[in-house]
Amino acid sequence: MSLDFSASAFFDLEDFPWVEIFDGSRPVWEALGERLKAFFENQDRWEILTDLHPGVHLLGDRISIGRGCRIEPGAVIVGPAILGDGVSVRTGAYIRENVLLAPGSLVGAHSEVKGSVLLAGAKAPHQAYVGDSILGRDVNLGAGTILSNVKNIGREVSFRAGGELIHTGLRKFGAVLGDGAKTGCNTVLNPGVLLGKGSITYPNATLRSGYYPPGSLVKVRQQQQIIEKLERFTR
Repeated sequence: MSLDFSASAFFDLEDFPWVEIFDGSRPVWEALGERLKAFFENQDRWEILTDLHPGVHLLGDRISIGRGCRIEPGAVIVGPAILGDGVSVRTGAYIRENVLLAPGSLVGAHSEVKGSVLLAGAKAPHQAYVGDSILGRDVNLGAGTILSNVKNIGREVSFRAGGELIHTGLRKFGAVLGDGAKTGCNTVLNPGVLLGKGSITYPNATLRSGYYPPGSLVKVRQQQQIIEKLERFTR
């Protein structure tokens, strides 16, 4: 049985403002990389519709910010980038080129987002790294979550699913998290993770490249031992 890696298998795209970045039944990760860059190159309208605090740093002139956004002082946005209505960007956040933030999404304090797409209500709240990834509706990343996007050996990102080796054609590809997925604090997703809708990871989980079906629960089992009592506390 072949697996469905199309965008509709991971996301509800109703009302998503930039649905053209996805190509029907083609694999969802094809929206990233050159296709995402081409999307920005074809934009000819850039406007700021929210009053910004002087402590917000905009670098480049290809930046759009919708109405009702909350961009806190200390945030840095490097164009091209498009922020939809009602987006929140907290202090110290770094939004770095080719980023689409759908209405109601959030980039938290000291989180970095690069070459990625966040659908409505997706949140990377606390010290997260989101590289070349797509977060579905209402995804929540626990504090310290890392979506790694490059293999140390520098090769194309590939993964195994359904007994096959899947080639993405991308050297930089982080993860795809389906609608409603949640990661525990300090979760690390290696390049090429596809996490199905509603999936959850335990804190400190490390996920290998691959496909995780909708509703997956990724557990971490730890063994703790108290070897001895410290003498200075037993006197």
